[in-house]
Amino acid sequence: MDDTSERVVENPIDDDELLAQIAWYYYVDGLTQEEIGGHLGLSRIKVSRCLDKGRRTGLIQVQINSPYEGSLRLGRALVERFGLADARVIPSLAGAPRGARIGQAAAHFLGRRLVVRDLLAVGWGEAVMATLDRLAPTLAAREISLVSLTGGVAAYLDGIGGRTQKGDIHLIPTPLRVSSPEFAGALRLEPYVRDVMTLALTAKIALVGIGAVSPQATLVNNGYCSASEIELFHRQGAVGDILGYFYDREGRILALDLHTHMVAVDPEHLRRIPTIIGAAAGPAKVEPILGALRGGLINNLITDEATAQELLNRRD
Repeated sequence: MDDTSERVVENPIDDDELLAQIAWYYYVDGLTQEEIGGHLGLSRIKVSRCLDKGRRTGLIQVQINSPYEGSLRLGRALVERFGLADARVIPSLAGAPRGARIGQAAAHFLGRRLVVRDLLAVGWGEAVMATLDRLAPTLAAREISLVSLTGGVAAYLDGIGGRTQKGDIHLIPTPLRVSSPEFAGALRLEPYVRDVMTLALTAKIALVGIGAVSPQATLVNNGYCSASEIELFHRQGAVGDILGYFYDREGRILALDLHTHMVAVDPEHLRRIPTIIGAAAGPAKVEPILGALRGGLINNLITDEATAQELLNRRD
């Protein structure tokens, strides 16, 4: 046994007092664990274990004096409750445009994960387009390629806005919804359409919007569904949609005729992508987000504090 180990065993200081000293040196004086060990005659491992014990027992409580402290706490709670890989929660701000703020948060979230010449698969919806608008400089600087997960070229072009000078953009050159199942099937078999949809599933990261079953839904606003259809889907158990596919409160994709008219990657195939980020916030998005979480349709979430708290309040 070396001298350090002997000193650790013989140290006469009471455990609570020792913890208090170590915590003071570490959090107030800013000493490293090795420096603390040298000062108190302890090994670095002993210091680390004392700090861990202090946090577990509540003798050491770390307070973060930041407006983001609540967001960090809620994000961690979402990860633990729903088994997410990660969650980004932004502070709620009354009167501020929710879509733009979620887009900014999602762009920052992606900016820390995308690497040079990466491929990003993107879904369809207001939050996704807001994200692309703010992410454009990063996409250009890192030569990141984009690939769409659905038809609906006009919406993607609006989101991209021609601001990605480098990298490739691969869009499914069709509407999101077409007139018949036969036409949709024929389009999905077209070589270029098929190749883009196959390419999308090779991405490591996907960003998707989470739609509400509402007359104000983006699908309605863009003419892909009527308000009466949305009401019908609601009565059939729909609580939300991803990529134009509607699901129930448990995240199960419904057997709707609409889905046979869609030109889009279906959510089951989407699961092949390791990181699927859902971006949504607001009272109307709580049930859709819950369904997506329960069904494992996403494994990362971008939302705001009010929405996160409501998600955590649900016990059913």
